[in-house]
Amino acid sequence: MARGRDEASEGTGRDKPLYMISVAAELTGMHPQTLRVYEQKGLVTPGRSRGNTRLYSQSDIDRLNLISKLTDEGINLAGVVRILDMRERMLEREDELEELRRRVRQLEDEVHEFRMQEKITALARYDGQGSPEQVMRRLLLNGAPGEKNEK
Repeated sequence: MARGRDEASEGTGRDKPLYMISVAAELTGMHPQTLRVYEQKGLVTPGRSRGNTRLYSQSDIDRLNLISKLTDEGINLAGVVRILDMRERMLEREDELEELRRRVRQLEDEVHEFRMQEKITALARYDGQGSPEQVMRRLLLNGAPGEKNEK
């Protein structure tokens, strides 16, 4: 469900534990005891201060607001647990999909570069001297064979 955290691994931004339970209760419109029950059931995992005080992040507040909305719609806590689990898995799949899209774009760029190298090498008169990379380097530095460089 909610990912476990400890003070040493906390990041910044939305996941940084900032709000004590009284503030989190006020922000969500819930009773502090409700927040403790939700933590007990694994619906939310607030961070802890050095003194073991619960500290809720903005992500925790958002999660609690979603739980409140779902329970207000008549969904019991078992249903909420399933919905939150499916939501988390969906978000993980979206992250994986975005990473795959990024990798595909990178591979497309590499394939395009490779094809351009092949075309340039095919256009160059290859005299058997050197590797295709050396031919390309000569072409790029000196122009096409038989051409005069005007400087």
